[in-house]
Amino acid sequence: MKKQVENESLRLMVFQSAEELGQKIDEHLLNMYGLDKEEYTFMVPIKENFFDDGHFKVEIKETVRGKDMFMLTDIGNYSIEYKMRGMINHTSPNDLIIELKDGIGACDCHAKSINIVMPLLYAGRQHRRNTRENLLCGMTLHELDTMSRVKSFITFDAHDQGVEHAIHNMEFDNVFPTNTILENLINDLSMNRLKKLVFVAPDNGATGRRNVYLNSFNSKYIHREAGSFIKQRDYNNLVDGKYPVIAHDYCGMNELDGYTAIVSDDMISSGGSMFDCLEELKKRNVKHIYVVVTYALFTKGVEKFEEYYQNKMLDGVYTTNLSYIPEEYKKCKWLHVCDCSKQVAQIIYNIHNDLSISKIMKDKSYPVKLVEEKFNKEGK
Repeated sequence: MKKQVENESLRLMVFQSAEELGQKIDEHLLNMYGLDKEEYTFMVPIKENFFDDGHFKVEIKETVRGKDMFMLTDIGNYSIEYKMRGMINHTSPNDLIIELKDGIGACDCHAKSINIVMPLLYAGRQHRRNTRENLLCGMTLHELDTMSRVKSFITFDAHDQGVEHAIHNMEFDNVFPTNTILENLINDLSMNRLKKLVFVAPDNGATGRRNVYLNSFNSKYIHREAGSFIKQRDYNNLVDGKYPVIAHDYCGMNELDGYTAIVSDDMISSGGSMFDCLEELKKRNVKHIYVVVTYALFTKGVEKFEEYYQNKMLDGVYTTNLSYIPEEYKKCKWLHVCDCSKQVAQIIYNIHNDLSISKIMKDKSYPVKLVEEKFNKEGK
């Protein structure tokens, strides 16, 4: 059994929902401290108990008195099963947010500080009120903000950063995995595919993210264009919790012969509107299309993506391991899952040691450096 690191107050509480990512983060942290990953761990052993009536609780198996706790949860992990009244249930975001609160309560009186790492933000798309509905994301953040000893909240690519206005006490850091994703993309693509790029926002809400990717390729070796889609929705009908898209209008240069398109967004849910974008781009003679998202939720599976890949309507999807993706999906040739555990570990290390995390969050020079290194290596 691994030993807890002595003379160091950093501890990780990794819930089952984020276990795979948590183990990688633990290894990176041990490497930063120069410790043997086979002998030591920062992870506090916990037990997650599920009861037949649907309740559950978290037990901490070792002392956390005086420790800086970093709690890691993935509210998007639906693979965890538990029995309730003889029936098999799968964990939902609602289950996992309650579990997080229970974990906070379990160490609240003993820990020096509590830091929440929730890459996929709970109820992140319930960030504004259209009708008589609750602002659930802001309400939940406000509730966490009022809990004693909760010092900071770290999330990745929040759907709307404006939700931080619900917070008054704890720190709120919204981190983007842009450089990690682009490192994988640039290493995989040939220079020929990188020479002519068009960066596309699938809707108005993604234009800021599109611009981040556009500026990340500010290199003299690359010709860049920008485009965006405007969604027209039917607000008279609600289908599967969403207002259906009835039209996609493209704004940008129409003739894109030979270009490689980078379509960027925060997440893919069912993928319905994304497929409309792919078809419209192909009509404009785009040669290659890559979709870049922080979260690939695939709420309706991957079959349609596989179909578009086979029909050469899609070259690849680049996403992160910040939220759960089934193992069978990871085997798809078009799906590239980028490991963000080192970035998360660096953020935890810096926060714990009162160091700045600005460079981790905002280093825009790295992709340009990678492109220029690739150009010098491969030549024109």
